[in-house]
Amino acid sequence: MSKAKKPENRVWNPACECLPRKDLEALQVKRLKKVVKTAWEKVPYYRKKMEAAGVAPQDIRSLADLSKLPFTTKDDLRGCFPYRAFAVPMEEVVRIHASSGTTGQATVVGYTKRDMATWSELMARLQTAAGMTKRDIVQIAFGYGFFTGGLGHHYGVETVGAAVLPVSSGKSERQIQIMKDYGSTVLICTPSYGMYLAELIGQLGVRSDLKLRLGLFGGEAWTDAMRQALQKHLGVFATDNYGLSEVMGPGVSCECVEQHGLHIAEDHFLPELIDPATGAPGADGAAGGELVFTTLTKEAIPVVRYRTRDLCHFLPGDCPCGRTGRRMSKVSARSDDMLIIRGVNVYPQQIEEALLSIEGVAPHYQIVVSREGALDELEVLVEISEGIFFDQMWKQQEMKQKIEHQLETSLAVHAKVRLVEPGSTPRSEGKAVRVIDQRKKG
Repeated sequence: MSKAKKPENRVWNPACECLPRKDLEALQVKRLKKVVKTAWEKVPYYRKKMEAAGVAPQDIRSLADLSKLPFTTKDDLRGCFPYRAFAVPMEEVVRIHASSGTTGQATVVGYTKRDMATWSELMARLQTAAGMTKRDIVQIAFGYGFFTGGLGHHYGVETVGAAVLPVSSGKSERQIQIMKDYGSTVLICTPSYGMYLAELIGQLGVRSDLKLRLGLFGGEAWTDAMRQALQKHLGVFATDNYGLSEVMGPGVSCECVEQHGLHIAEDHFLPELIDPATGAPGADGAAGGELVFTTLTKEAIPVVRYRTRDLCHFLPGDCPCGRTGRRMSKVSARSDDMLIIRGVNVYPQQIEEALLSIEGVAPHYQIVVSREGALDELEVLVEISEGIFFDQMWKQQEMKQKIEHQLETSLAVHAKVRLVEPGSTPRSEGKAVRVIDQRKKG
């Protein structure tokens, strides 16, 4: 399968996506005032929080006043389960989504008819930015249901006018058979599942039978090294997209065909960067921080200064594509994914980036954290490609030492490496489980 070409740059809605910054900021102020007033009047928990912070809607006169408002956290939304965060009566709600609730009470989000139209528009922007056109046949391998990814992308594809294959997740050999039978040209899934499908396609020897040209990957943080692996092994032009159910679902920001930063839909979402430890506003976006969003147009469940826990930075300068929305980097990590190993902060994405910089290392790995006595131990199970799983023990040892040196250089802490055979680390049909922290047991 030959590497897919860079698609032509297209913009779904130039009037909004290419709005001059001055006009965009004026629109943001107008919408911010309205959403704060709505939250104050319609959502009791917001009014209570604002009163405690000593701020009222009339205090919000400019974008600079945003920092006066209190943050919203996932725990705040959990505390409103199921519908106390809604700003409209239930008869105006036409869709309900929710987080899985696997780590606590689920967070529930609702959508009015206008919210659904907005979401479909934002998804059409995202998909067009990635190179999709109405001529495409789009295979959605995200789960459908309470998870926003599947249905969010589904409505976007229909808005673009492409043909959607609502396959959902799982049944990987069937996914590949559908690609062959229906001539899928676009694949939408998590990057880790995309890599698994690429591996399976290689094993089945069907690369030449497929017509895939684009891969739209989201749902988990991933590195540029993973992008290169996806483009090489799956033969697609791979773009990132970002969203979270508490703010909308996918469609909050997206990469264009330049593959350099994700354009935030700033006419609908007002972004900030803060210091994750103190909550203080970031003085300069380039320095990076935790991403915070205020929704500007959501009717059913407005969200004010939502702490995403995602770490990134803003990119300077203009993008050749013509869009004027501020660009965020790929999410480098989640603040709550951080591992502290012997006093050193370690993020799984750092490990992925270090591993994939070494030729012969497959993009499948697992991180195991344990405690020996009083000391934390970090072990990384690393798959290496067939041709490099040497019979000679000295060559295996040489590769092991090379990887350990690269990890220690990147992480500033020693990680023990265990080389494992191809296919031996767990594969995921959704979000990959990369970390097993055995310190939490017992």
